[in-house]
Amino acid sequence: MSIAEKPSGRTAFFVSDRTGITVEMLGHSLLKQFENLQFTGVTLPYLDTLEKAAAAVIQINQRAIIDGERPLVLSTLVNPEIQTILKSANAMHIDCFNIFIAPLETELGMRSSHTVGHSHRVDDAVDYRQRIAAMGFALTHDDGIPTKNGQQADITLVGVSRSGKTPTCLYLALQYGIRAANCPLIPEDLGCMRLPVQLANLHGKLFGFTIEPERLHQIRSERKPGSEYASLQNCQYETRTAEALMRQEGIPYIDTTNKSIEELATTVLHQAKLERKIY
Repeated sequence: MSIAEKPSGRTAFFVSDRTGITVEMLGHSLLKQFENLQFTGVTLPYLDTLEKAAAAVIQINQRAIIDGERPLVLSTLVNPEIQTILKSANAMHIDCFNIFIAPLETELGMRSSHTVGHSHRVDDAVDYRQRIAAMGFALTHDDGIPTKNGQQADITLVGVSRSGKTPTCLYLALQYGIRAANCPLIPEDLGCMRLPVQLANLHGKLFGFTIEPERLHQIRSERKPGSEYASLQNCQYETRTAEALMRQEGIPYIDTTNKSIEELATTVLHQAKLERKIY
């Protein structure tokens, strides 16, 4: 049987001495390249003692017996003793730190700090405050809520209800420190082909979202089934008219139908030429 034909059903362990966020993101990105692979993800965070490492090895070995083949283990561990214990498990092991850190040390001619938790630490007070402030701003300026400091938004997303504005604003705040507001284009706005009053004087800071009517109909039907709000005919009217209004007002917009929140936030960041404020 060829590699392409080999049936898939594996367990993937994401192991870290801190939160596991970094190795989870990297691991999922890598495994998604294998479209026929069905895997069960298990995250083991805060693996920071020899005892925890030994317990993890037992868990991984038990999974190998249950699955009938060795699991995948992707790790970001700094402590070499813990790493050595983990590598004794019956698994295909990828040391994500060593893959990248060792070549960098060679190229830069110096040792890395090998310090636990540098990826997601909060000792940079400025970055931390910026992230919290941006999150608070996004929540305060959600769904067209008018406030006296709305002009302070780095970007304001506009579009019909349920086109992905709120989660994108929150992601922009959390990951990039962007102060993002959002405002829906409601039937009253569409009927007179005029932007909401709170968007006055914000041209240049507006970015639009649109969505395929069929997908919008599906999303709205989950929230308000059988309503005029969710009907396909209304969704077709709103999306078509909202797009016309955004073109009339010179607002750039993108189709959110098949894009993830991460893709939407990144697209907004680059197309609107926003400056990332945290890392």
